[in-house]
Amino acid sequence: MKSMLQVCILAFLLLPVFTLGAIDAGLLLDQSGIYDYTEQLQFLGTLIPRFSIPIGEASELYISAGLTVKYEIEKGHIIPELLRTELTLRMDEKGELHIGRMYYTDPLGFIASGLFDGIRYVREMDNNSLIGVGMWYTGFLYKKNANITMTEAELDNYNAPVDYADFFDTYFAPPRMVIAVDWEHPGIKESIRLRLAFISQFDLTFEKRFYHTQYFVAKAIIPANNIVFELGGTVELVENSRRFQISFAGELGIAWMLPTQINDRLSFSALFSSGTVNNTFVAFNPVSTEAYGDVLSTKLRGISILRLDYTARLHQSFSFGLRSSYFILNDKASFSGPIPGNDGYFLGNEFYGFMVWSPLSDLQIKIGGGAFLPSLGNAARGSDVLWKAELGAVLSLF
Repeated sequence: MKSMLQVCILAFLLLPVFTLGAIDAGLLLDQSGIYDYTEQLQFLGTLIPRFSIPIGEASELYISAGLTVKYEIEKGHIIPELLRTELTLRMDEKGELHIGRMYYTDPLGFIASGLFDGIRYVREMDNNSLIGVGMWYTGFLYKKNANITMTEAELDNYNAPVDYADFFDTYFAPPRMVIAVDWEHPGIKESIRLRLAFISQFDLTFEKRFYHTQYFVAKAIIPANNIVFELGGTVELVENSRRFQISFAGELGIAWMLPTQINDRLSFSALFSSGTVNNTFVAFNPVSTEAYGDVLSTKLRGISILRLDYTARLHQSFSFGLRSSYFILNDKASFSGPIPGNDGYFLGNEFYGFMVWSPLSDLQIKIGGGAFLPSLGNAARGSDVLWKAELGAVLSLF
């Protein structure tokens, strides 16, 4: 936290150096309400001030924060958070240095994705490819947005509410160091976009039961007329209390821009994450938890997901989408969703739809809802249907 406070202090010290006209400022209000199968209403409202200041001709300082009010089960919480706070320095015509709290996403999008504190250097090579090297620390992030639940202890910490009487032990994410080396080529043979990465994370709790992981990642995006193919995968190496283990994950996607009068797309994707086979081949475990399923909301660990999406923009201000996702267990021990999955391997099907309306340039309204049907599988056929309805609005105040 000390390093983030130093960045904020530096930002405010620099403010008098720049004229007020050079500052780009804004204020967003993001609010949503959810009512689901728990029959409990949840309300979430976040006020997000942000501003950016140019430094020289090509560098920039960007600062944003959030104040979230959360209400659920007759309890209210107020959560302050420092969001993206990043100093971007243009080193030369082809290199940029990023310092502070920044966004990073791995090539697959489900290994390490979100805000991280640290430093990253990105450089454009002579063949138009990009290479990036970054090193970050996670222990100063707000745990609910960092979504780091690699161990049972971290999952318990994530689910525990923030207690201001014990703020430092209940607010922050687990302390881990993440190092990433990325390479991206935008057009091999003029069309194939290829991304490669090596990601390593180290457990900094300094306990006897440590959990280190490394990921070798590759993804290719291949356009062919109005169809785009995506293929990617990762091998994970785990060092868990002096035991080495291996896991796998991958994705296959096909998106078709339909030849219709409206702007619509039909896509199919398949995600795979290995389950536990023995002491050597274990369930895939990402650094940050990406929730899969709009209603079921499960971690990509020991499951496969078959998803069919249709999205359409009927007007510049109105669009909608329909999604069907089928969940398959790859083992019977790794799944940790809201229903038991102990009988068979076919968990069930989820259906979800949404509409997005932007009546004004500074206002966006989203309505969504869906249901997960365990009866369409054999893993938890007797479980009740899970359902969810949500309403959200994002308003740009200035």
